[in-house]
Amino acid sequence: MEYISSLFLILLSSILVNNFIMSRFLGICPFLGVSKQVSTAVGMGAAVTFVMAMASVITYLAYYFILEPLNMEYMQTLAFILIIAALVQFIEMVIQKMSPSLYQALGVYLPLITTNCAVLGVAILNIEEKYDLLQTLVNGVSGALGFTLAIVLFAGIRERLELADIPEPLKGFPLAMITAGLMSVAFLGFQGLIK
Repeated sequence: MEYISSLFLILLSSILVNNFIMSRFLGICPFLGVSKQVSTAVGMGAAVTFVMAMASVITYLAYYFILEPLNMEYMQTLAFILIIAALVQFIEMVIQKMSPSLYQALGVYLPLITTNCAVLGVAILNIEEKYDLLQTLVNGVSGALGFTLAIVLFAGIRERLELADIPEPLKGFPLAMITAGLMSVAFLGFQGLIK
């Protein structure tokens, strides 16, 4: 029972309290670049969710079954980046075949998942927190769900703001930055939720 409650705390913490975009400020590039339409944001969220979940598990296995036994822990970042790059290439090929329109909409931001610091961040945090395999998977998936929640909410707000009467100097990127800041403040309200 205690183990299940720890999994629930990891889930809740990764989605709301320690949200990669809103609290840790990781993964800002796709957050700002792919958040003009909800449909594109959902597609990016799905791609990041798959990559984060798979990367969490594979990097865990690589660390504990390859790097640690060979006393090569110092190669962790390089190994994790290679694993993430391979996963992103795979998901890019799948999206290109299954949904060419989504592939076009994501554009350059899809290959940038490779260098998305949120994906690398979750892999490194899993090792630092000494999570077991299931906790690693839960943290990876919930971190990605938190990423998806933030980017979809932001895209929804940006779509609505396109229809609003906004002073010319604030249109576009300035208003996006103000909105992101306000969303971050809202997510900080969850900080006292888990102790």
